[in-house]
This record gives sequence, C-alpha cells and structure tokens, in this order.
Amino acid sequence: MNLSSTVDTAASYFSRELLAWYRMSKRTLPWRQNREAYRVWVSEIMLQQTRVDTVIPYYERFMNRFPTLQALAEAPEPDVLKHWEGLGYYSRARNLQAGAREVMERYGGQVPDDKAAVSALKGVGPYTSGAIMSIAFNRPEPAVDGNVMRVLSRYYNRDEDIAKPSTRIGMEKLAASLIPEGAAGDFNQALMELGALVCTPRTPGCLTCPVMIHCAGRLAGRETELPIKAKAKPPKPQARLAAIIEGTGEHAGKVLIRQRPDSGLLASLWELPHVQLDEPAVKPRGRAAKLAAAAEPPVERQAEDAAELLQRLQAESGLRVVARRWHAAEEHTFSHLHWMMRVYVAELDTGASRAVWPAGLRQAGALPTEVAQQPAIIAAESAAPYSSAESSAPNATDEPDGYRWIGRNQMRDYAFPNLFGKILYDYWDATGVEEGGV
Repeated sequence: MNLSSTVDTAASYFSRELLAWYRMSKRTLPWRQNREAYRVWVSEIMLQQTRVDTVIPYYERFMNRFPTLQALAEAPEPDVLKHWEGLGYYSRARNLQAGAREVMERYGGQVPDDKAAVSALKGVGPYTSGAIMSIAFNRPEPAVDGNVMRVLSRYYNRDEDIAKPSTRIGMEKLAASLIPEGAAGDFNQALMELGALVCTPRTPGCLTCPVMIHCAGRLAGRETELPIKAKAKPPKPQARLAAIIEGTGEHAGKVLIRQRPDSGLLASLWELPHVQLDEPAVKPRGRAAKLAAAAEPPVERQAEDAAELLQRLQAESGLRVVARRWHAAEEHTFSHLHWMMRVYVAELDTGASRAVWPAGLRQAGALPTEVAQQPAIIAAESAAPYSSAESSAPNATDEPDGYRWIGRNQMRDYAFPNLFGKILYDYWDATGVEEGGV
C-alpha cells in the first residue's frame, strides 16, 4: 500500500469511526435539543474559552430570559450583561446582542443560511460561523477550535504551532476534507466532543479513543507532546486597592458602587471604587507565598494603603474615602492582566470635624481622646494629619455621576465582574445581611 492509500485509509477511517462513536455516545446538552440557528449561536459564543459544565446553567438562564433572537435584540444591554454575569469575557455578550440586532434589521429576524452573511455578523469569527453553518444548516463548513486542532495534530502527528494563524488555516482545510457527506453538523460536534472528553490536553484517554488505531501521534509515542503551541505571554500583575464604602444615614446598610466606562476592559459593568498602585506586583507562587499574600497586612502597610485610597480616589472622583478596617485580599486573572487587590471597608469623610491621622500617632497613644475613640482611620506617616477641612468633598448622601448606593437586595439589578461580585457577597455574609435585606 502506497503512502497516498495509507493517508486515504486513515482519513476515511477517522471520519467513519468518529461519526459512529458520536451518534452512539454523544452527551445530552440543552443546545442540542434542536438545531435552531439562534440556539446554536448562543451556545457557541458561551462555549468560547469556557467549559461545557460551566456553561449549562448560564445557557439555560439566558435562554429562559431571551428565548428568541428578537427578545435578545430588543433587550436593554444592562439586562443582557446581568444574565451573562459570571461567564466573563463580557464583550461576547455585547457582540452577540449587536449581531442579533443586525439579523433583525437585515434579515427579518432569521439567521441567514449564508456563510458570508453569518461571518459578517458582529463577533462571529471563522469557528463560530463554521459551527452555525454546519450544525444549524448542515453545510460542509469546518469549525476549528483548540479542541479540534489538538485532535488533528495528534491524529496526523503534525508539528505546526497551533498558535499561528497559518496553522489554523491549514487545519480548517484538513477538517473540511474529512467532513462526511450530509453529516457536517454531527461530524463537527463529534470532533469537539472527542477533544473535550477523550483527547484531552494533559492526559489523553487513548485506550477509549474511537480512532486510536490510525492515530499517528499515538503510534509515535507523542500523544502528550502534541499539539505544539508557543507559550503565551503571561498576564501582567497589577497591585490595586479597593474600598467597600459603607453608607450612613439614609444609606445605612448600603455600599457605594460605580460603573466602568462604556468601552475597554469590563465595559459598563459595576464595581467597587478601586485604584491601581505604582508598586511592583508579583503573582504569588506556591502555597506559602499565596497564604502570605492573603493575610492581613501589617499596620504600616494598611496606613500606606489608606493614604493611597484617600488621595487617589479624591483625585479621580472628588470623594474622600477613609479606610476603617481590613477586609480581604483578592485576585483575578484576565487574558493580559492579573489583578492583586487589597480590600478595605471604608466610609466617606464629609468634612464634619474629621481628620485622617497618621497611624503611628494612634499606635503611640498620641491622639486626642475624642479622635482615639473613633473607628480606626489611618493614613501614611507624615508630620501632620490630613485635614478634611482642606477638601470640598461631596456630601455622603450624594451620588457622583456613575455611582450608586445599593443594598444586598439590589445586587440582582446590576451586572458585576466575578471579582467584585465575590467581594460584595462575602462582605454581606460577614456583616450578617441576608438575601432580601436592606
């Protein structure tokens, strides 16, 4: 048998056996109930960089709220973001809604059975267009993601770097050549399923693989070595300070949140007021380092942090925020950034005979009696206290533009990134405020 015949045999075997395996053992997933294009589209966008098990409850909640493309297109964006909350990568939700509105305007609310038209929709790249065209319309279009490139790299023992665009293009051509006639949707889903369940990144289950006999990577002993992928640049660590600003008077029991700008990272989502520090940040590695990073800082560091919060938030918003006590250390990784955040419970200084005193004076017992009896309000060491009389701070009952006072029961009305949602719910739990309170 010549090389060409061997390749043809391996290809036909792969397509036939993989398709049979999928049809016999495929998972029951909510987006597989039917092949309606809108349902396929939503699921594929959600599944980008997110595990199936994670997506299922979010998909069901999203589809219950926006059961049709028209419902999504006509919904207010904050409502869409709130129902996407927890999935991350919020630009996916914005692009999905923008694409839905395009379909309403251009195609009467029906996703077109046309690859060029689908590919032109906002947020729809080659993989998503291939998935929609093949699964919803059974068109012989490849849908190549990381799972698929891993499977094909191993099966054909290919050394190309899958991080390179040229490799993806080659993989798309290869995947297209393998699609059995009339079975594009099932075949593409079979490829994804194999990569997700069997041909996994670190420990491929070769003995249970339906196409193991002709897998060139396995035969060469390279199944754990492949695919080849250049290491991405690690996320840049950033040190940040955040304030849980507690309300008083009419806002007692509430905290102050703010909305991010309508473009850029986490656009339009709500968060706690926070600032980036100039200090170098190093992501902790190892159990001991992580425990140390999560521990309450020494009082000197807390004093420095309080001063930074006071000065930087006042410069940004005009609010004089004074730290009252340590809350927690939190961190969150984005594709390009790693936030390391120290969080304090704070209040607004309204200028009512209040000063933020150096921590060393309090420690030394050198504060006036009436000040020493107040809750701890600390600032960096200096020769004199930071006098609140120097500021024309807004009244504590005011809401600067883009800010809101909310209680726990209002959390459902605002979309928060995972990081700030976690901080706030931990805070409410620690203060004994249950769901429905305040």
